[in-house]
Amino acid sequence: MLHLQKETFATYVARFQKEAYCPNKCGVMLQTLIWCKNCKKEVHACRKSYDCGERNVEVPQMEDMILDCELNWHQASEGLTDYSFYRVWGNNTETLVSKGKEATLTKPMVGPEDAGSYRCELGSVNSSPATIINFHVTVLPKMIKEEKPSPNIVTPGEATTESSISLQPLQPEKMLASRLLGLLICGSLALITGLTFAIFRRRKVIDFIKSSLFGLGSGVAEQTQVPKEKATDSRQQ
Repeated sequence: MLHLQKETFATYVARFQKEAYCPNKCGVMLQTLIWCKNCKKEVHACRKSYDCGERNVEVPQMEDMILDCELNWHQASEGLTDYSFYRVWGNNTETLVSKGKEATLTKPMVGPEDAGSYRCELGSVNSSPATIINFHVTVLPKMIKEEKPSPNIVTPGEATTESSISLQPLQPEKMLASRLLGLLICGSLALITGLTFAIFRRRKVIDFIKSSLFGLGSGVAEQTQVPKEKATDSRQQ
Protein backbone atom coordinates (compact mmCIF):
# COMPACT_ATOMS: atom_id res chain seq x y z
CA MET A 1 0.00 0.00 0.00
CA LEU A 2 2.79 2.41 0.93
CA HIS A 3 4.63 1.47 -2.24
CA LEU A 4 1.62 2.42 -4.39
CA GLN A 5 1.30 5.76 -2.60
CA LYS A 6 4.96 6.52 -3.25
CA GLU A 7 4.53 5.72 -6.94
CA THR A 8 1.43 7.92 -7.17
CA PHE A 9 3.22 10.78 -5.42
CA ALA A 10 6.21 10.43 -7.72
CA THR A 11 3.87 10.58 -10.74
CA TYR A 12 2.28 13.79 -9.47
CA VAL A 13 5.68 15.34 -8.76
CA ALA A 14 6.95 14.51 -12.23
CA ARG A 15 3.81 15.95 -13.81
CA PHE A 16 4.07 19.11 -11.71
CA GLN A 17 7.71 19.65 -12.62
CA LYS A 18 6.90 19.20 -16.30
CA GLU A 19 3.77 21.34 -16.55
CA ALA A 20 3.53 23.76 -13.60
CA TYR A 21 7.00 24.24 -12.15
CA CYS A 22 8.65 27.36 -13.60
CA PRO A 23 6.66 27.42 -16.88
CA ASN A 24 8.45 30.55 -18.10
CA LYS A 25 10.80 30.01 -21.03
CA CYS A 26 12.44 33.39 -20.50
CA GLY A 27 12.47 36.15 -17.92
CA VAL A 28 12.11 35.86 -14.16
CA MET A 29 8.92 34.36 -12.71
CA LEU A 30 8.14 34.52 -9.00
CA GLN A 31 6.21 31.36 -8.09
CA THR A 32 4.75 30.41 -4.71
CA LEU A 33 5.54 26.79 -3.77
CA ILE A 34 5.10 24.55 -0.73
CA TRP A 35 8.47 23.07 0.21
CA CYS A 36 8.44 19.51 1.46
CA LYS A 37 11.21 20.00 4.02
CA ASN A 38 9.12 22.36 6.16
CA CYS A 39 5.63 22.27 4.50
CA LYS A 40 5.60 26.05 4.23
CA LYS A 41 4.85 28.35 1.33
CA GLU A 42 7.80 30.21 -0.06
CA VAL A 43 8.31 32.39 -3.15
CA HIS A 44 10.64 30.77 -5.61
CA ALA A 45 12.34 32.77 -8.37
CA CYS A 46 12.39 30.95 -11.70
CA ARG A 47 15.35 32.75 -13.23
CA LYS A 48 15.97 32.54 -16.95
CA SER A 49 17.26 34.99 -19.54
CA TYR A 50 15.67 38.43 -19.29
CA ASP A 51 15.75 38.76 -23.07
CA CYS A 52 12.56 37.28 -24.52
CA GLY A 53 13.50 37.94 -28.12
CA GLU A 54 12.65 40.41 -30.86
CA ARG A 55 9.39 40.69 -32.72
CA ASN A 56 8.93 42.16 -36.19
CA VAL A 57 5.78 44.22 -36.58
CA GLU A 58 4.49 45.50 -39.93
CA VAL A 59 1.71 48.09 -39.98
CA PRO A 60 0.33 50.07 -42.96
CA GLN A 61 0.57 53.84 -42.85
CA MET A 62 -2.40 55.59 -41.18
CA GLU A 63 -3.35 52.35 -39.40
CA ASP A 64 -3.07 51.56 -35.66
CA MET A 65 0.16 50.10 -34.30
CA ILE A 66 -0.26 47.59 -31.44
CA LEU A 67 2.72 46.21 -29.51
CA ASP A 68 1.80 43.31 -27.19
CA CYS A 69 4.25 42.63 -24.35
CA GLU A 70 2.26 40.03 -22.39
CA LEU A 71 3.45 36.42 -22.08
CA ASN A 72 1.30 33.47 -21.05
CA TRP A 73 2.90 33.13 -17.59
CA HIS A 74 2.63 36.78 -16.56
CA GLN A 75 -0.82 36.28 -14.98
CA ALA A 76 0.45 33.39 -12.84
CA SER A 77 3.58 35.16 -11.64
CA GLU A 78 3.78 37.16 -8.42
CA GLY A 79 5.67 40.35 -7.68
CA LEU A 80 5.23 41.95 -11.12
CA THR A 81 4.76 45.72 -11.37
CA ASP A 82 4.40 47.85 -14.53
CA TYR A 83 4.93 47.52 -18.27
CA SER A 84 7.24 50.23 -19.65
CA PHE A 85 7.52 50.93 -23.39
CA TYR A 86 10.53 52.80 -24.75
CA ARG A 87 11.34 54.21 -28.17
CA VAL A 88 14.93 53.23 -28.98
CA TRP A 89 16.96 55.61 -31.13
CA GLY A 90 20.00 54.96 -33.27
CA ASN A 91 22.44 56.71 -30.89
CA ASN A 92 21.78 54.16 -28.11
CA THR A 93 19.31 56.44 -26.35
CA GLU A 94 15.69 55.74 -25.61
CA THR A 95 12.54 57.66 -24.69
CA LEU A 96 9.80 56.43 -22.36
CA VAL A 97 6.55 56.24 -24.32
CA SER A 98 4.16 54.76 -21.74
CA LYS A 99 4.15 53.02 -18.36
CA GLY A 100 1.37 51.21 -16.54
CA LYS A 101 -0.51 47.96 -15.99
CA GLU A 102 -1.52 47.66 -19.65
CA ALA A 103 0.52 45.05 -21.49
CA THR A 104 -0.04 46.64 -24.91
CA LEU A 105 1.04 49.88 -26.51
CA THR A 106 -1.38 51.30 -29.09
CA LYS A 107 -0.47 54.18 -31.37
CA PRO A 108 -3.20 55.26 -33.80
CA MET A 109 -2.61 56.39 -37.38
CA VAL A 110 1.10 55.72 -37.60
CA GLY A 111 3.35 57.45 -40.12
CA PRO A 112 6.84 56.84 -41.51
CA GLU A 113 8.33 58.61 -38.49
CA ASP A 114 6.97 55.87 -36.20
CA ALA A 115 9.06 53.15 -37.81
CA GLY A 116 12.03 51.89 -35.84
CA SER A 117 12.90 50.02 -32.65
CA TYR A 118 10.88 49.78 -29.44
CA ARG A 119 11.53 48.01 -26.17
CA CYS A 120 9.10 46.69 -23.56
CA GLU A 121 10.25 46.02 -20.01
CA LEU A 122 8.14 44.39 -17.29
CA GLY A 123 9.26 45.38 -13.80
CA SER A 124 9.22 43.34 -10.59
CA VAL A 125 9.42 43.93 -6.85
CA ASN A 126 13.06 42.85 -6.91
CA SER A 127 14.05 46.07 -8.71
CA SER A 128 15.05 44.03 -11.74
CA PRO A 129 13.12 43.46 -14.96
CA ALA A 130 11.03 40.33 -15.25
CA THR A 131 11.01 40.32 -19.05
CA ILE A 132 12.44 42.40 -21.89
CA ILE A 133 10.96 42.24 -25.40
CA ASN A 134 12.28 44.20 -28.39
CA PHE A 135 10.09 45.26 -31.31
CA HIS A 136 11.19 46.27 -34.79
CA VAL A 137 8.38 48.24 -36.45
CA THR A 138 8.11 48.67 -40.21
CA VAL A 139 5.57 51.15 -41.58
CA LEU A 140 4.25 50.00 -44.95
CA PRO A 141 2.84 52.30 -47.65
CA LYS A 142 -0.70 53.46 -47.17
CA MET A 143 -3.29 50.93 -48.23
CA ILE A 144 -5.39 52.06 -51.20
CA LYS A 145 -8.99 51.14 -50.59
CA GLU A 146 -11.01 50.37 -53.69
CA GLU A 147 -13.95 52.73 -53.98
CA LYS A 148 -17.25 51.02 -54.57
CA PRO A 149 -19.71 52.69 -56.98
CA SER A 150 -22.87 54.23 -55.59
CA PRO A 151 -25.92 51.94 -55.56
CA ASN A 152 -27.77 54.44 -57.80
CA ILE A 153 -25.10 54.31 -60.52
CA VAL A 154 -25.46 51.46 -62.99
CA THR A 155 -22.17 50.24 -64.39
CA PRO A 156 -21.94 48.71 -67.90
CA GLY A 157 -21.48 45.28 -66.39
CA GLU A 158 -24.62 45.64 -64.29
CA ALA A 159 -26.58 46.92 -67.32
CA THR A 160 -25.49 43.88 -69.33
CA THR A 161 -26.46 41.61 -66.47
CA GLU A 162 -29.90 43.20 -66.14
CA SER A 163 -30.52 42.95 -69.89
CA SER A 164 -29.47 39.31 -69.91
CA ILE A 165 -31.80 38.64 -66.99
CA SER A 166 -34.70 40.30 -68.81
CA LEU A 167 -34.10 38.08 -71.87
CA GLN A 168 -34.25 34.91 -69.84
CA PRO A 169 -37.43 32.79 -70.31
CA LEU A 170 -40.13 32.97 -67.69
CA GLN A 171 -40.20 30.34 -65.01
CA PRO A 172 -43.02 27.71 -65.11
CA GLU A 173 -44.72 29.25 -62.06
CA LYS A 174 -44.78 32.69 -63.66
CA MET A 175 -46.06 31.24 -66.97
CA LEU A 176 -48.89 29.44 -65.17
CA ALA A 177 -49.82 32.59 -63.27
CA SER A 178 -49.87 34.59 -66.52
CA ARG A 179 -52.14 32.04 -68.19
CA LEU A 180 -54.53 31.94 -65.25
CA LEU A 181 -54.70 35.74 -65.24
CA GLY A 182 -55.45 35.74 -68.99
CA LEU A 183 -58.20 33.14 -68.58
CA LEU A 184 -59.72 35.14 -65.72
CA ILE A 185 -59.77 38.32 -67.80
CA CYS A 186 -61.32 36.52 -70.81
CA GLY A 187 -63.95 34.89 -68.61
CA SER A 188 -64.86 38.22 -67.04
CA LEU A 189 -65.22 39.86 -70.47
CA ALA A 190 -67.40 36.98 -71.73
CA LEU A 191 -69.63 37.21 -68.65
CA ILE A 192 -70.06 40.96 -69.02
CA THR A 193 -70.87 40.57 -72.73
CA GLY A 194 -73.42 37.84 -72.00
CA LEU A 195 -75.17 39.91 -69.33
CA THR A 196 -75.29 42.94 -71.61
CA PHE A 197 -76.77 40.90 -74.47
CA ALA A 198 -79.35 39.29 -72.15
CA ILE A 199 -80.47 42.67 -70.81
CA PHE A 200 -80.71 44.04 -74.35
CA ARG A 201 -82.79 41.06 -75.51
CA ARG A 202 -85.07 41.33 -72.50
CA ARG A 203 -85.80 44.96 -73.27
CA LYS A 204 -86.61 44.12 -76.89
CA VAL A 205 -89.05 41.38 -75.81
CA ILE A 206 -90.77 43.73 -73.35
CA ASP A 207 -91.05 46.43 -75.99
CA PHE A 208 -92.51 43.92 -78.46
CA ILE A 209 -95.11 42.73 -75.95
CA LYS A 210 -96.10 46.29 -75.11
CA SER A 211 -96.42 47.24 -78.75
CA SER A 212 -98.50 44.14 -79.44
CA LEU A 213 -100.88 44.84 -76.57
CA PHE A 214 -101.37 48.49 -77.48
CA GLY A 215 -101.94 47.58 -81.14
CA LEU A 216 -104.64 45.03 -80.27
CA GLY A 217 -106.51 47.48 -78.02
CA SER A 218 -106.76 50.16 -80.71
CA GLY A 219 -108.16 47.63 -83.21
CA VAL A 220 -110.99 46.58 -80.86
CA ALA A 221 -111.90 50.21 -80.19
CA GLU A 222 -112.15 50.94 -83.90
CA GLN A 223 -114.36 47.87 -84.41
CA THR A 224 -116.79 48.99 -81.63
CA GLN A 225 -117.03 52.48 -83.07
CA VAL A 226 -118.04 51.23 -86.55
CA PRO A 227 -121.22 49.37 -85.41
CA LYS A 228 -122.24 52.35 -83.24
CA GLU A 229 -121.99 54.69 -86.18
CA LYS A 230 -124.03 52.29 -88.33
CA ALA A 231 -126.77 52.07 -85.68
CA THR A 232 -126.98 55.83 -85.43
CA ASP A 233 -127.35 56.19 -89.17
CA SER A 234 -130.16 53.63 -89.29
CA ARG A 235 -132.09 55.41 -86.56
CA GLN A 236 -131.87 58.72 -88.30
CA GLN A 237 -133.31 57.23 -91.43
